[in-house]
Amino acid sequence: MAHTSVLMQALDEYVAVRDESIAKARIDLGVSELEAEALRCIGEEPGIRPSNLRGHLGVTAAGVTTLVDRLIGRGLLRRELDAEDRRVNHIYLQIDLDAEPWSALRSFPRRVERAVAAEPVESSRAAAELLRRITERVRSRA
Repeated sequence: MAHTSVLMQALDEYVAVRDESIAKARIDLGVSELEAEALRCIGEEPGIRPSNLRGHLGVTAAGVTTLVDRLIGRGLLRRELDAEDRRVNHIYLQIDLDAEPWSALRSFPRRVERAVAAEPVESSRAAAELLRRITERVRSRA
């Protein structure tokens, strides 16, 4: 049992450091948590339509418009009209989320967060496997 406790403590410490790092990155870059999430969504789905972004973020149509306009004004995004339907907009990043300083926002991939939430951590084997996947992912980004 002590072995599981040590592994779980390591996971807890890692998550705390990760959260602190992401919060610091948001402050340093001057983006809110919602803005950081919007940038992540747009980075994963270049050319996303505002209605789809709204669904990912859980905000109103007016809220997503205000958010996108603010990020466009800061030079972080661009909006392009659809070539076939001029009523439709597509949103793209103007920054590279894999380059410094923006890469700090992606220091802990969302896929791993979902795996952590879904993973039944009932034994030291499950905890060890989870820790192995987390550390492999971090090393591959370094």
